[in-house]
Amino acid sequence: MVRARKLEKRQKAIRNIQKITRTMELIATARFKKAWNRLQAASEYAAGLLRILQHLAQLGPLPPHPLWEPRHHANRVLLLVLSSNRGLCGGYNASVVRQTLQRLQQLQAEGRQRLVEVSGKRGGSALRFRHVPIQRLHTHLADRPQWQEVELLAQQYMAEFLANRWDQMEVIYISSETVGRQRLKTDLLLPLPKPEPIQADLFPQDPRSWDLYPSAQTIVDQTLPRWFKTQLFQCFLQAALSEQIARMFAMKTATENTEKMLHRLALAHHRARQTQITSEILEVLSGAEALQQQK
Repeated sequence: MVRARKLEKRQKAIRNIQKITRTMELIATARFKKAWNRLQAASEYAAGLLRILQHLAQLGPLPPHPLWEPRHHANRVLLLVLSSNRGLCGGYNASVVRQTLQRLQQLQAEGRQRLVEVSGKRGGSALRFRHVPIQRLHTHLADRPQWQEVELLAQQYMAEFLANRWDQMEVIYISSETVGRQRLKTDLLLPLPKPEPIQADLFPQDPRSWDLYPSAQTIVDQTLPRWFKTQLFQCFLQAALSEQIARMFAMKTATENTEKMLHRLALAHHRARQTQITSEILEVLSGAEALQQQK
């Protein structure tokens, strides 16, 4: 009797866990769809800014700008690590931390100074546990990054870059190309790469026949900061999207595992009940036989 009751309590506990994992899977699916739509909108805007610069490059050499002028001695590197604030998302944070440690070892072997900033509590605690010094920890951008907050952060990074506090900025995050394909990436955001000219039929053969208003320098001065802000916003959106996809698959796997555990426990419970019923029948028969012998 005791064994059967223990199995019933365990089944009840697993059913409660199954309700939680299934609910978390549904929540992650809904958040994934919203994050996907936001990412598509930001990608289209970034692609439009890039086309402006590519068309401008086709008309002649791009004017100089400090945001895309390369540093010949990039000794100080800023690493921005994008992780999550919460767990239960499989190996998402572990992959980001592993990639960060590998990149830090590479920079150390090259003799370059490393500055680390982290977005997300999980990545920050994991790196601090491994004695990695963290300059700043951002906990308000991991779950649902907002454009206004990312824009303020991007302005701060541009100011630090122009003030020569560091020479290069890299972002480590997980990018989702499709729902079933995620990839670890280490993108160089600053200095910005110069876009290559794009071949467009709407341009005449002679670039001198074009009259730009405002000037090419003004277009570059206004477009480059927006391009950098949009690229940084895209990285945060990609990280948030990948987190929801990882949590969605992790909770789906957990729900399937609870189904298997419940099936095994049901079989064990049936065997325990059969054993209990058999023992009770034997006790009744033994008692009846004892009474017959006494008569």
